[in-house]
Amino acid sequence: LQTTSRAPANFGAVNITRNPLTNSITIQSPVTFSPSNATVLSLIKTLPYSITILAVDSLLVPYDFNLMTSETRPPLGLNITKALIDGHNFNVAAAMLSASGVVDEFEADEGGAGITLFVPTDGAFGDLPGNVRLQSLPADKKSVVLKFHVLHSYYPLGSLESIVNPVQPTLATEDNGAGSFTLNISRVNGSVAIDTGIVQASVTQTVFDQNPVAIFGVSKVLLPREVFGKDSAGAMAKPGNPVVGTNFQPPETSPSPENSPWLSGPASSPSGFHEDMKSNGERFRLQSCIVALCCIGLYLLV
Repeated sequence: LQTTSRAPANFGAVNITRNPLTNSITIQSPVTFSPSNATVLSLIKTLPYSITILAVDSLLVPYDFNLMTSETRPPLGLNITKALIDGHNFNVAAAMLSASGVVDEFEADEGGAGITLFVPTDGAFGDLPGNVRLQSLPADKKSVVLKFHVLHSYYPLGSLESIVNPVQPTLATEDNGAGSFTLNISRVNGSVAIDTGIVQASVTQTVFDQNPVAIFGVSKVLLPREVFGKDSAGAMAKPGNPVVGTNFQPPETSPSPENSPWLSGPASSPSGFHEDMKSNGERFRLQSCIVALCCIGLYLLV
């Protein structure tokens, strides 16, 4: 809780102490005379240098944290599409979210741990490489790409800057399995950097930040390697109509391999190249034979 920056001062941390006489381990809030404390009962599971799970005998409650108030907190009810339009630089993203229907799922996830959205600016969509046909993806893959821009937890900017585990699952991870569609979030040159394995974007602005929803503008469209990587090029094969709100045209298609003048031969050579090589080789062998016969005749004469 402390590393998320949601707790004031050090109220989200814990003190862990060991009694040398009884060998018991106690975990409690760092606040003096905190009513919340727990004793470690046993070790459940440990994965070296990553995770340790301990059983404790009571619930740990942060200092000045009212569980009843937390349970009865009214939902935020944020209209994400309207918030993006009010941001004046996210019209393409707002149109895509609205057309795909995933925005309803995002708003349904506002409860609980909340959500964090990384939304590309209109300029980011315009700067997409010519071979990336985001608009022509099938509806299900386009939905996955949009979910790839969302973390299933509320992270204010301070939390992103001091994030402990840089590899973060996304909503797309939940649909496709652990370890897939993850984002690598780190602090680079004073700003929050988001690496997908294909592109690295940076957080450019805070569009909205109120627990349990954070929306950040990012400098590039976050392209998952599972869809746009070299082994997934077929996912972009079908052309389609651009989404309303886009102001850029799909790139001109390059000639297919069978129509390309430099890919007509079996070894990707210009037309006639292999025939020339073949005739030149035969001529060279004939000349070599003539020279060899002449040398043998001169040797016999001598």
